[in-house]
Amino acid sequence: MSLDGYMCELQVFLKKAQFGDCRVVVMPDFFLDRLVDLQESFGEFADSKGMVVGRRGGSVDGVLQMDQRGGNALNVAFALSRLGVSVTPIICTSQYGLELIKYYFKNTAIDLSHVKVLGRASITTALEFSAQGEKINVMLRDVGALADFGPSALDMRDYALIAKGDYVCLFNWAGTKKFGTALAQAVFGHTKQSGGKTYYDTADPRPNSANIAELVKRVLRSNQVDILSLNENEAITYAGFLDADFKIKHQSRQQSTPDYALEAARILARYCLARIDLHTSAFSASLRGSREVVVVPAFRVEVLRATGAGDAWNAGNLWADFNGLSDGGRLMLANAVSACYLTNPEGTHPTKEQIVDFLKTASYR
Repeated sequence: MSLDGYMCELQVFLKKAQFGDCRVVVMPDFFLDRLVDLQESFGEFADSKGMVVGRRGGSVDGVLQMDQRGGNALNVAFALSRLGVSVTPIICTSQYGLELIKYYFKNTAIDLSHVKVLGRASITTALEFSAQGEKINVMLRDVGALADFGPSALDMRDYALIAKGDYVCLFNWAGTKKFGTALAQAVFGHTKQSGGKTYYDTADPRPNSANIAELVKRVLRSNQVDILSLNENEAITYAGFLDADFKIKHQSRQQSTPDYALEAARILARYCLARIDLHTSAFSASLRGSREVVVVPAFRVEVLRATGAGDAWNAGNLWADFNGLSDGGRLMLANAVSACYLTNPEGTHPTKEQIVDFLKTASYR
């Protein structure tokens, strides 16, 4: 099917008066996020702020900053709720974090009874730099209590909820530093026994690099993952653990590119049973085994932020998958949800109506 065909499919879908009741469970992270929009390259930042350090400190005014809800799981939950999906988070935070979550979701019907108050909140400060016409984020994280989150944090109510989910989604494996692989095995194993569908986006695994090989062997290559969602760097990292030649080639390269990430995704599709869904700044792609890859270009937009684009994309991808869109239509919807989020001045995720309006004038990269 052509891009015009995917667009037609998507427009027909969005005109529907009613949608199926999709039940989604998301786990396990919530972060207190601060976005710092530096509007300069890293080199410019180092030079200008180095002068402040040289004079033994001082204030720098005019730096755009925004506090917002964060964490892959909770961002996906919020984006799904905006699309009318019934979503329940099983996440950990502090008491202060719980009060913030209640504030963020005060106008929604989301069930917060599975939030775990376990101690220190997870906190991220995202520094957003300009580089080669794009925004690049460097996320400074304190994962807090998330580092110790594992199967023992779940109770019978949680497992009962997981058993009822149409989709059970796990995010941020690297943040669950001690028990992330065990958590995936326990949660996805229970989901598959109950007939649900599993969705995995590990986020950047490199902060927990010592345990990546075990994750690949025990989870990514198992039959417990239905959909594996990745960005460029994640795909390239995992492909290096599956294909020695690719790893050697990657080590000799100075920087990742979307096309190189697609090569990595093809390797993952060969070795993994899951459907591989790749999202990049230039395009998104879907691969299953040795089947022909489906690629859909990203939309051309003025990007206002870098942080959270993948979470918005995942929400659109999940919603489209539940509603049975073609691979191309599904990827186009995920791209549209992400593009709407990236261009919203308040950093709010789009409703169905806002996606319809966006598509009326959208163009591709």
